[in-house]
Order: sequence, then structure tokens, then C-alpha cells
Amino acid sequence: MPELPEVETIKNAIQKAIGYANITDVIIKQNRFREVMPDDFREKVVGTNIIRYQRIAKYVVIHLSNGYAIIWHLGMSGRIKICDKMPEQLEKHDHVIIKTSAGILIYHDARRFGLLTCWPSDKLKECKCLSHSGIDPINDGLDGEFLRQKFSNKKIPIKVALLDQAIVAGIGNIYASEALFEAGISPLREASSLSAKEYSKLAEAVIATLKKAINAGGSTLRDYRKPDGSEGYFQHLHCVYNKTGQQCPNCTCNISQTGGIKKIVQAGRSTFYCPTKQK
Repeated sequence: MPELPEVETIKNAIQKAIGYANITDVIIKQNRFREVMPDDFREKVVGTNIIRYQRIAKYVVIHLSNGYAIIWHLGMSGRIKICDKMPEQLEKHDHVIIKTSAGILIYHDARRFGLLTCWPSDKLKECKCLSHSGIDPINDGLDGEFLRQKFSNKKIPIKVALLDQAIVAGIGNIYASEALFEAGISPLREASSLSAKEYSKLAEAVIATLKKAINAGGSTLRDYRKPDGSEGYFQHLHCVYNKTGQQCPNCTCNISQTGGIKKIVQAGRSTFYCPTKQK
């Protein structure tokens, strides 16, 4: 599933290519995704102008001139393809085509775990998919004091706590592992066990890691591709994620003795860390 950096990359790509165009038509080949698309989606969208782009958590939000917004989530395998003109032949899983005066947006989703809907722009917090989103780590000023307040009574591992989207929105499995490595904090630590200095260090590491990933176009591990079809680059910059048994950057341990980067499972998700550098 695309995490915050991938969704930010997709949002920026659509904004650059389509801009503030007029939506001229919508073709719906399949309307059943994680939730069924609204029956009046086409009616609400066609004929409007795009006036603003936004990312909320892991959702792309496109605000329209009639007071509504398109809300887009890519699920496990979804892609948004950008084309200059309508393709001569659609691919098997091209389910929704949004035509604009500046180009074409095609929603491609093999597993159909994503979501495409519309909602009044001034009531986004009332939309079920967005109503429980926590603080945005980049846009809302995540800091150590916020983490201390939210985690000080939590006995669960800090890695698991970071994945709670109702507290901090947009951090997924990859970037939780990478941020904890950057901060030098073990994912096994109880969330409540960190000092004020460690909470601040972790907040800074989360923001720095996410920004680096955005600059690299996100991480491509399985299905994710940027709208132009190319892969993100950040997977080549991972320090610990998916690097079991390898030596982490600048590590001083003897890998033949330590076994290198460890992989464990926490709350059903893989966690990668260096026991030498993360305490």
C-alpha cells in the first residue's frame, strides 16, 4: 500500500500534469472498490474546474469549483495513470477514466481495494474515510511533545504505536522502521519508555525520513509506480527495511557475530532494525 511519500508524489504529479483543468467527462467501467462509488459521482464531477490539490494522510484530495472534492485512495495495488490523450486500448484493470481539458487520469486497480468518491470540501472531516486521521507529520508540525502526550501511557512497542493512523497519519511499515533506525531507537521499546529527548529525536527522524522519500519519489517494492510508470527510488536508500542479515550504514558491529539487521514480526507486520545501533 502506498504510504505518505508515495501519495505525495502521486498528488504532485497530477497537479503538475493536469493543473487547474476543467473535467470534461468521466467513464466508469467498474464502480465497486473497497466501497461502491457514489451513483452521482459523474454528475458531481463533470463540468467542474479543479481549484486545489491536497494530501490527507494516504488520500489524494482534488478540490473542485462546485464545492466538492474527489477523494482517492489506492489500496494495495491501485495506480493513477496520466495520459495526454485517451489510449487506443484500455488495460484490463483500467476502471475509471477522468477526462480533463489538460489530459486523462485513469484509475487502474487489479485488486480493487482502493476507493474513489466525492464529498463536500468543507465537510471532509465528516467523511468516514478521513474522520479518524491523526496529525500529518509534515504539514501539521509533528514534534516530540506531541508524541510524548500520545505515547506516554502506551505499553505497546513504539513501532506499533507509530503505525496508529489515528495518532500520526501516513506513516506505514517502511517508514516506521526507517525512522526508528534514524533516531537510534529500538522498535522493541515500549512507547511509554522514551525520554523527552528521544521523543523529539524520533519526531525529527520521522519528518526527515518522509521528506527524503518524497524527494526520491517514494519506494517501489511491489505494485507502486509513479503516474508516469517509473519506479520510486527511495528503496535504494533504505537503511534497514527488507535488509535482513546485512550490515546497516556506518555500523561498527562484527556482522559475523551479530548476524546483521534483524527481522521480527510485530502486530502482524515485518519490522527491520539494527540491535547494535538501536537501543
